Amino acid sequence: MAVQQTKVNNTVKESTSYTTKQWMKFFIPSIIGVLLFLVPISVDGRVTIGLGLMADGLQGAIGPYIPLFMTIVIAISALGSLVVKGTEGSFRNHPFISHIFDVGPFWIVLRIIGAIFALMTLAEIGPSYIGSELTGGVVLYDLIPVLMVWFLFASLFMPLLLEFGLMDFIGTIVRKVMHPLFKLPGRSSVDAMASWMGSGTVGVLLTTQQYENGYYSKREAAVVASNFSIASIAFSLVIAKFLAIDHMFVSFYFTVMVCGVVAAVICPRIPPLSRKKETYHEPVGKQIDEVVPKGTSTFRFGIDQAVAKADQVKSAGAVARKGIFNVVDIWFGLIPLVMALGTVALVIAEFTPVFTWLSYPFIPLLNLLQIPEAAEAAPAMIVGFADMFLPAVVGSGIESELTRFIIGVMSLTQLIYMSEIGILLIKSKIPINFLELFIIFLQRTIITLPIAALLAHLLFF
Repeated sequence: MAVQQTKVNNTVKESTSYTTKQWMKFFIPSIIGVLLFLVPISVDGRVTIGLGLMADGLQGAIGPYIPLFMTIVIAISALGSLVVKGTEGSFRNHPFISHIFDVGPFWIVLRIIGAIFALMTLAEIGPSYIGSELTGGVVLYDLIPVLMVWFLFASLFMPLLLEFGLMDFIGTIVRKVMHPLFKLPGRSSVDAMASWMGSGTVGVLLTTQQYENGYYSKREAAVVASNFSIASIAFSLVIAKFLAIDHMFVSFYFTVMVCGVVAAVICPRIPPLSRKKETYHEPVGKQIDEVVPKGTSTFRFGIDQAVAKADQVKSAGAVARKGIFNVVDIWFGLIPLVMALGTVALVIAEFTPVFTWLSYPFIPLLNLLQIPEAAEAAPAMIVGFADMFLPAVVGSGIESELTRFIIGVMSLTQLIYMSEIGILLIKSKIPINFLELFIIFLQRTIITLPIAALLAHLLFF
């Protein structure tokens, strides 16, 4: 790190001193990355991004075959882990195979459970509550296809954001806003934009890679992943339509944004997030410096940081190989956990009274906030921990439009849901556990509910 930072600080020079090749190495990949990840595109009245168009196109072309393909991937993940763990020698000595399949006993068990659930759901065998269209069917046929195509393109093209200086440039420029307001580096704004325009899972993937490469501390990574991996505009519109409040989508999404900003300001300042260490991922250490030296303009320093970062890329092939490795790692390492834990979470939500019991304390609070049909709405305040879409399912049968409005807002501002974001975080190297995720979920609920209720009452007055 010292060598890298010295290089950057010693090259604070006029922009004209950079060669054309250096400029193009930063500029062209970064512009492509911006176009793919951060520029909104309206297609048939739906807002998406370039990456989303590719993902939707691939899913539309091979959609019917994805459940079978991913069931095979999940089964190979489980069997491969058992084989590698039970043998010595060549398998474990191969770095690629070792990284993908040589995992701990806990993760092997989850991979096996995921494989069993996927096979039961695909073949329609075993207990009905496992492969039900409300549980395993949702995960295998609805969630996993979306994750498969999104992670494919996100992993392949994310180096355009990370490796060629764009994060370094934007981070330096917006640090004066992000640090005092959210206590975060400026580059975290790119995570939020990638989530907002594309997918919350892309934001978490981006955050994970930034943490593992030394650009976020433990606290910063936990804060960004749990507060800035917001749902995309496209998914927000789906929720609004499902709850029959899409005719007031602008007011709806404005309320979501206000609630999200307030939660992002408060949550990092209270435990458990405030107690996270400011140390960096140990294998790499700190690799970031967004503090502008005296006598240098913010823009100039941002350019210097960006060009120096891009100049470190020696081979396009190495970047491509890294992207492919990330795809395989996610498909074989994460998707089985989504199948296992996502199905379990949905079974608990759909076939047990656990979330109903947990929702009882919210009934007096909803009554205090003068929210109609409080008893019927209370489960929607807690069931989102299992899956983001479940609150909308609960709220769809409620007559009060004001109550449906609040439920929709809450489903998008709670952020932590185990069928997707929660599993991503638990599987990642970011130091955050299940209990902490549940506490953060409750904190965000308690913080944003009064704000959502206040704005809803003003809008429906």
